[in-house]
Amino acid sequence: MMLKEKIHIAVPTAFFNDESLNVQGTLDHIRDLYKQGVKSVLVSGSTGEQHSLNLKEKIALLNGILSEDELINNMEIIFGVSSIKQKEAEELAKRIANTNIAGILLGYPPYILPTQEEAVVYSQAIINQSNKPTILYNNPKRTGFDLSVESIIRLSEIELVIGLKEAGNEEKVERVKKDVKRNNFYFYVGGEVNIEDKVLQGFDRLSSIAGNISPVVISQWFDKLLTKQKITEQEREKIDLIIEQVYQGTPLVNLKQLINQKGIPIGICRSPIGNTLN
Repeated sequence: MMLKEKIHIAVPTAFFNDESLNVQGTLDHIRDLYKQGVKSVLVSGSTGEQHSLNLKEKIALLNGILSEDELINNMEIIFGVSSIKQKEAEELAKRIANTNIAGILLGYPPYILPTQEEAVVYSQAIINQSNKPTILYNNPKRTGFDLSVESIIRLSEIELVIGLKEAGNEEKVERVKKDVKRNNFYFYVGGEVNIEDKVLQGFDRLSSIAGNISPVVISQWFDKLLTKQKITEQEREKIDLIIEQVYQGTPLVNLKQLINQKGIPIGICRSPIGNTLN
């Protein structure tokens, strides 16, 4: 059990204009990425929408994906699992267990500030229920909770834990690398900001946001960074333009605008994201 792909695309969740979940719109976008050659996506995970989805919505999204034979059999689909209520995260993990979902991204609950021990027990409980390859996701800026190096090393002893998506202190990666006693443990960059520096620090996989718009360009760029190949002037211009389109302002709002322009009904963000002063 392994996640083979070096890059996955963190896809936004589609919503109708009344902010209700649009499973079909989400699948339309994943199908479009698949047609462009994308081999792996992360659903109900990144782009910050996960905590706005309730358990029922997450299960509806999961069932929608499981009904798409071509996608689920040919793509490496990772599902984001996290909840302020551990019991709900466990319930979702249990439903993922006997499916073709390739792995889970395990995030930590926002606001409630668990202790390190509480977070480790939370992680173990969810991993046990899902029985899938797991990427730990540490994002203290968004959750207020910071998974310690010690906790990461402890969790890395579980065979199913295959990597870390670290959005906090990048220097942590060097320390974890030194102490994790396995070759098959990966470090995921979350998004494209400062990606060159992060690759130099030892990050070796990518959870991509800009890949929602230009998967081929982003994937080739990341490959070149990993293999230390020179980026041409022309490539650099193309990359800069994509990064500017996605990251100037609120990335999620920009992403959805650009995807909607392609005729894919990804819809709006849930407010307050997307609010503007009239």
